[in-house]
Amino acid sequence: MTTAWTAADVARIDLAGTPRVPPIDRADRSSLAPDRLYWDMWPVQDSSGHKARIAGGELWMALTAPDRGDPALRHFEARIHWLERHDGGWFDLGAVLPDLPVPYEREWAGSALWEENGLALYLTGAGIVTRPGGYQQRLCESYAVFGPDGMPRHWTPPKRSLTEQGRWYMPADAHEGAAGRIKAMRDPAHFRDPADGSEYLVFTASLAGSASDYNGAVGIARRTAQGWEPLPPLVHADTVNNELERAHMVFHQGRYYLFWVTQRSTFAPELRHAPTGLYGMVADSLRAEYRPLNGSGLVLANPDTQPSQCYSWFVSAELEVSSFVDAHAGGFGGVPAPLLRLAIDGDRCTLAEELVA
Repeated sequence: MTTAWTAADVARIDLAGTPRVPPIDRADRSSLAPDRLYWDMWPVQDSSGHKARIAGGELWMALTAPDRGDPALRHFEARIHWLERHDGGWFDLGAVLPDLPVPYEREWAGSALWEENGLALYLTGAGIVTRPGGYQQRLCESYAVFGPDGMPRHWTPPKRSLTEQGRWYMPADAHEGAAGRIKAMRDPAHFRDPADGSEYLVFTASLAGSASDYNGAVGIARRTAQGWEPLPPLVHADTVNNELERAHMVFHQGRYYLFWVTQRSTFAPELRHAPTGLYGMVADSLRAEYRPLNGSGLVLANPDTQPSQCYSWFVSAELEVSSFVDAHAGGFGGVPAPLLRLAIDGDRCTLAEELVA
């Protein structure tokens, strides 16, 4: 079934009682390239959603692009790089994928699955090579085997995961657009259901057949012998919000926790009391009805003094939360933000602690 995230849910947001991301005074890029921007992070995970160790270390992926002086330009040059986390810092190990023949122009966010014999990368292929600068999106995947050094090598050329979007989802095929207003087919997040071992991709989508400009949805596809099969969305926000970004699933203590991020500006105008933040719902099985966490769906928000301080939160099975420093007191950050940890008790979800890198 599909659950609606409604205006009534959003109206229940309790800003006074909402956990806030600790204030960030400066963007620390001391261990990263000074001339690059970094955003939209995710750890390499095993099939249970826990962080995997690759080549003896803790490896992550992040979008990165040269710093051109205007942070909006980063979206049009984005590539996925390895980030290694150790000794209190983040270290750029270079591009994940080699130069391969691909139909898209640039790489947007996804997820990475460690398997016994190699690594699967699920990513968003954005734009079209022959017509640069567009907002077209497609879900793609690539696979690698482990080399003698324990690192993934010999990547396959990325191919489309979904060749059709099903009747539930709008195609994200518009060339022109603006931030927060484009339609979505992006952010594939792998999830293996512990109930039966079935594999799924959870992704950011837009609801087909809507009469509203605010028709964000969380899509899902199931792996079959013939490939990925689109299914009805898990959640939609029709008339409420245009973008439920970086959608992903966490299995915790027998329940299914669906998280996404969104910005104040992508809510319908009458709902913009809702802050930029991490949102989520919980269900007792993957395809059951979902209930808004904390009564409204809001899990974490930025501090009032810096409402756009961080963005693109991603929760691992350890309940560890990554994000990047967005617009803060010193301008655009473009670096990983301090890691956080959540505490979950049934339908309640709150901030437990800030982690030391």
